[in-house]
Amino acid sequence: MTDHPSLQPYVDAWTQSIEALSELVQPLAEGEWNRRTDCPGWSVRDVVSHIIGIECELLGDPRPIHSLPRDLYHVRDETSRHMEVQVDVRRHHTAPEMTGELEYTLIRRSRQLRNEKRQPDDEVRHVLPGRDPLTLERLLRMRAFDVWVHEQDIRRALRTPGNVDSPGAHVARDVLIAALPGVVVKAGAPNGSAVVFDVAGPVEFMRTVRVDNEGRATVNGSVSLGPTVTFTMGWETYFRLACGRTRPEKVAEDIKTEGDDALADRVLRHFTVTP
Repeated sequence: MTDHPSLQPYVDAWTQSIEALSELVQPLAEGEWNRRTDCPGWSVRDVVSHIIGIECELLGDPRPIHSLPRDLYHVRDETSRHMEVQVDVRRHHTAPEMTGELEYTLIRRSRQLRNEKRQPDDEVRHVLPGRDPLTLERLLRMRAFDVWVHEQDIRRALRTPGNVDSPGAHVARDVLIAALPGVVVKAGAPNGSAVVFDVAGPVEFMRTVRVDNEGRATVNGSVSLGPTVTFTMGWETYFRLACGRTRPEKVAEDIKTEGDDALADRVLRHFTVTP
């Protein structure tokens, strides 16, 4: 356990998700590692490689020296290029090599987290180049979020649903709710408007984003009378949209909107908040 109770929920959520992910891929045959996921351009192997790579960097391991092929259509900017190196360098690794490295990385990282002595608000280096440092608490929250989202990527690829209401799912809910004001502002919601998100399922919530007279947006759980737009959808549809794993037109039957149709369409077009 870490020295700080405020960090432990994120460590527990990360641990549960990465152990579940490890259990999912352990018995996979060689060909199953190549199954396509909803994460653009990435197979099951690629998703696991990404997780291994990030956790190794957080352990302080040197980044591999590797040149990327020129024909990777999903690599469009410096962020995706940086992420892709850890993935591409493992694209020809065998199933035993992948499971062995994942297990070893999990053991090392778990030990590091158990021995963590830094304060929650201590600044730590961002895993992406050129980004401002972030607090240790935010880093651990984002790792719990990232690993849970990728666990779900692999579950959908392998058709083994589960853990949609796990500790990681609740961390993901909080991360995605915090991003809602930015979504609504990007969609051009007018000053004085209110947009309601009513999400049902194993993780359910209702939140209202209000835009004040100066164009600033905030989110809370209070009920809005006569909102400009109301969205009603299931939890899985919500997080898949927010994480860029599907497009609004593909899940239109799972989304109900009431109110300003033009604003609703704009919000859905700006719904993705992950890189």
